[in-house]
Amino acid sequence: MPTSVKDAGVTRVSQQHNLRVQRQSKRLSNSVIAVLGLGYVGLPLAQAFAKRHKVIGFDVNSQRVSELRSSQQNLVVTGDPQQLCQADFVIIAVPTPVTKSKQPDLFYIDSACRLIRQNLKKGAVVILESTVYPGVTEEVVRPILEESGLECGRDFKIAYCPERMNPGDEEHTLETVTKVVSGMDEDTSDLVFALYSEICPKVFKAIDIRTAEAAKVIENIQRDLNIALVNEFALIFDKIGLNTREVLKTASTKWNFLPFSPGLVGGHCIPVDPYYLVYKAKEVGYYPQVILAGRAINDFMADHVAEIAIKAINNAEKVIRRSKVLIMGLTYKENVPDTRESPAKEIIKDLQEYGVTVLGYDPLVDNIAEQFDIEAVSDLTSVKGVDCIIVTVAHKVFKALGFEQLRQISNHRPVLLDVRGIFDPSEALRRGFDYQTL
Repeated sequence: MPTSVKDAGVTRVSQQHNLRVQRQSKRLSNSVIAVLGLGYVGLPLAQAFAKRHKVIGFDVNSQRVSELRSSQQNLVVTGDPQQLCQADFVIIAVPTPVTKSKQPDLFYIDSACRLIRQNLKKGAVVILESTVYPGVTEEVVRPILEESGLECGRDFKIAYCPERMNPGDEEHTLETVTKVVSGMDEDTSDLVFALYSEICPKVFKAIDIRTAEAAKVIENIQRDLNIALVNEFALIFDKIGLNTREVLKTASTKWNFLPFSPGLVGGHCIPVDPYYLVYKAKEVGYYPQVILAGRAINDFMADHVAEIAIKAINNAEKVIRRSKVLIMGLTYKENVPDTRESPAKEIIKDLQEYGVTVLGYDPLVDNIAEQFDIEAVSDLTSVKGVDCIIVTVAHKVFKALGFEQLRQISNHRPVLLDVRGIFDPSEALRRGFDYQTL
């Protein structure tokens, strides 16, 4: 079949791009790479690059540096910013939270840029990986770096290559996901494309930095809204008296129905990232309605779970103020130890306002009592007389539990609130539980 003019053009562009990338790859030999922030994003990046390059892993947390120094091969872990002077590529992988008023908090990016500014090698490429609103790389990072007296474009370059790490996900890793890259100009884009191609089999070059920034921030917003939609279904069906999961199962028989399920939303991405785009939208005179509505619904679900528990305890003819509730799962998602933005905190707060005694069990979390201000349970066999069990996340260790174990720790007519639907409802009822779910 003859190739169309359009297809031929695409082919020529692709060939030209490949040739440019091949030339850039030759520039990478003996390059030194620095990674600022050795968390769940930065550390795997540093470890991957260390297989080919000298890598300087920098973190301001002295305890983190001490922990990693003895366990990393081919990776220099340090808290000394002067070592950044060696780096040909400087990757910023620091947190981007929001303030209490839900405004973007760029403190960590600002601090990282100021350290780099004082130790920036001429000719280096500074790459931001953190999630931000469109414009941060060029409007925030660049000016801070230029305070060094060096000129962006002449003395150093900037790029944006958003992280796509998903803690606890063994399927989507650096070796399997598509890595998005974009530089301030074509030469820089090709260079960072070549760099990340060394550790990521699939790399996509965005048309410009702002597009890459926007693409990253909407990835989690889309997921937030899809979850919010099914959570709203759950709120409606709860009042109608329908089983939400049965409704979703039935609807999923249509070929284009998206497979989302109701649940709690927490962590450092989905509850945070929407506010970055909201901030930028308001700055240009647009007030986002759908994004904020989705956030409001997902934020409300922790209160809804607490309300379900209180009503179920009351319907079991138990005194709410003297009841004992065990929350199983204090992390923000299954199979990770991270408690940032954990919905369990709001559930605990709501239950304690009713005078309920709250216990917490999560074998993945240390210092439960200090973090959540509740009685910590280290072993389920030590617990007796629980009136309600709330299972918030689908940890593998929870899925392996049998009803016999749960029944042994329970009081008369116990409530089992299975937020993620990991237990068999009919078996739970047969075992004497008042089974509840979203």
